[in-house]
Amino acid sequence: MPKKHAEKHYSKRVGWLRAAVLGADDGIVSTASLIVGVAAAHTIRSDMLIAGMAGLVAGAMSMAAGEYVSVSSQADTEKADLERERKELETDSAAELEELAAIYVERGLDSELAKQVAKQLTAHDALGAHARDELGISEISSARPIQAAIASAASFAVGGALPVLLVFLIPEKQIIMAVSASSLLFLGMLGGLAAKVGGANVLTGIARITFWGALAMAITAGVGVLFGVS
Repeated sequence: MPKKHAEKHYSKRVGWLRAAVLGADDGIVSTASLIVGVAAAHTIRSDMLIAGMAGLVAGAMSMAAGEYVSVSSQADTEKADLERERKELETDSAAELEELAAIYVERGLDSELAKQVAKQLTAHDALGAHARDELGISEISSARPIQAAIASAASFAVGGALPVLLVFLIPEKQIIMAVSASSLLFLGMLGGLAAKVGGANVLTGIARITFWGALAMAITAGVGVLFGVS
């Protein structure tokens, strides 16, 4: 029996990594921007804390609900496609076999070998072969709504807690600068870590996430100054 290949593949991490990075990034950016915007409007510390905590809780729940609904929709579509494929295999297995062989021909196999591969895979797991090669559904890409919702909400809460904590610790006059600078630092660390875990370029990950974070905070601060109290 051939030895199992032990090479690691980063694509296995895509599902939870995307939800976790998106949640933490949104938690830091939205909560920090909200605090900076409120602080720029010349408000007191208690108002900043209320805004930050409200934004943290609302954002975490919104992320969880949004991820659950969107990924559930994907899961429903996958189930419908698999059910349709199951019925087609039961009613016209010969046509489905030809369809599978045609897919392998398009990928570079000659006609005879493609038919042999299609027959063997069909005999082993017909629905699995069609799910993977015709529909593009695999264990890596399949939708997991609850996992995505939990990862998004938890990571948002962790990311959002960082700027809120600073409001407690930093002198009131320094809150805007401290929250902005530390949030950009947190974002840079997050971007670098996400890139490292995902096997991507670390500097690109850092630059991308800090640029958009800085832009969001700058615009929100501008809104706070424009509509704030004197």
